[in-house]
Amino acid sequence: MDANEKVAYLRGLMDGLKMGEDNDTAKVLRAIVDVLGDFAEEIDELSELYDELSDQVDEIDQDLSIVEDDLYDEDDDDFDDFDEDSEYYEVVCPKCGDEICVSEDVLIEGGVECPSCGENLEFDFSTLTADSINDDSSEEE
Repeated sequence: MDANEKVAYLRGLMDGLKMGEDNDTAKVLRAIVDVLGDFAEEIDELSELYDELSDQVDEIDQDLSIVEDDLYDEDDDDFDDFDEDSEYYEVVCPKCGDEICVSEDVLIEGGVECPSCGENLEFDFSTLTADSINDDSSEEE
């Protein structure tokens, strides 16, 4: 039995007891039952709105799940191969200027595609010598 049915039952009891309107107690009880009826209607309206909102949240959750699947695709190496023990380096894309964090493995492979603009970034370390690496590290001190 929902709240509206219970209020209707109370109204029926009051009618069955033949409480007249001239009685002060009857007036108070009828006013209380009327307020309870208003509360029951509000509860029904809120329940319907809650159900609609819940359905909308479920739809948004499903849509977000699709977007997450597309964004964080299982074939995407940027997210699947993250290793906390590896060193990461910031590389600036010359085309769009975005900073990209790449692992040492990506640097060794020789290139990566910029996720922002699609520019192919290539890394060539063939011209590096031990002396040039030592010169760079001494300049940092």
